[in-house]
Amino acid sequence: MKAIVNVFLKNGVLDSQGKAVQHALSGHGFDSVKDVRVGKQIIIEMNESDAALAKEKVAHMCEELLANTVIEDYEIEIQA
Repeated sequence: MKAIVNVFLKNGVLDSQGKAVQHALSGHGFDSVKDVRVGKQIIIEMNESDAALAKEKVAHMCEELLANTVIEDYEIEIQA
């Protein structure tokens, strides 16, 4: 089973990396770009057959290590 975790800054938290990417895109002529947010994706291969249990375990991983829940949110997708 595979878990895909997308971690991104919460709304209202300044995304300086996103602003730098937006500025660079504008410098390359992509003036229609209104905003850029940068996050990270973590792909976890698991030895788990129960999707609900896998999601629960990955959520625990996110809370403990993978995301800084003070400033970041995360989404989990489980693939069989």
